[in-house]
Amino acid sequence: MSAVRKTGTLVLLLTLATGCSAVWTAGEVPFVPTPIEVVDRMLELAEVKKGDVVYDLGSGDGRIVIRAAKKYGVSGVGIEIDPDLVHRSRAKAKDEGVDHLVEFREQDALAVDVSAATVVTLYMLPEFNAKLRPILERQLRSGSRVVSHDFPIEGWAAIRTERMPGGWLHDHTIYLWRIGERP
Repeated sequence: MSAVRKTGTLVLLLTLATGCSAVWTAGEVPFVPTPIEVVDRMLELAEVKKGDVVYDLGSGDGRIVIRAAKKYGVSGVGIEIDPDLVHRSRAKAKDEGVDHLVEFREQDALAVDVSAATVVTLYMLPEFNAKLRPILERQLRSGSRVVSHDFPIEGWAAIRTERMPGGWLHDHTIYLWRIGERP
């Protein structure tokens, strides 16, 4: 069994054990929705404010981008490789009345231009975050914030790390980095 498949299986088992739902998407990567209280805390830690542009890489059902638009009135872009999840996100944005603020793109997150982002959110496995790191370093402007749910970015020291209670086997960890700032 490949390392990615083993990691994905472990994530799925932990997800089911904690009472969260998981949806398998294209390939070996599961879609595991971030609980809304974690979404809210991620956006608070990133200090999202009017004028920000939030990119969610691996946006799943679009909940982070939609929540940022509803709560803070900011624009956002969700990047998701699974066409069904992109369709669901677009429909949800329309239902929530924020489709004029957000867009969802069916795209590989490792091939996206994030240079317009002031905030990037992630809930990806460590191997993916490691591949994404040089892209973020190259494209994001100084002061941009990166927030990750549960998984760090190898080689980066977070300026803030918070734990939130989760299910009986799993607490959530939120990592915050600011481009150009060291802890």
